[in-house]
Amino acid sequence: MKKINLTQEEQETSVALENDEFVSLEGEELLSMKASLKLASTNTIEKLSKRKSISIRLLEDDIERLKAKAINLGMPYQTLISSTIHQYSHGDLDRVV
Repeated sequence: MKKINLTQEEQETSVALENDEFVSLEGEELLSMKASLKLASTNTIEKLSKRKSISIRLLEDDIERLKAKAINLGMPYQTLISSTIHQYSHGDLDRVV
């Protein structure tokens, strides 16, 4: 059997489940929790899907190189720029020189 590495929080949750430390919600408490979770879900989806336009000045040569790379990847160069910024801001790209 493959060993699963759990985070500290997951380990604590697992122990709490095994010890029957959780209780089921009922009635008004359940309805209130459902409403709260639905609102959180809606807010998260809205936040993650919002886009904002910006203007940025780049060297002409850099733009031409980005366009060439984007063509090789089969995507618009604006998408390549946006994707690169997204990856960097989420820590998926280690450094920019």
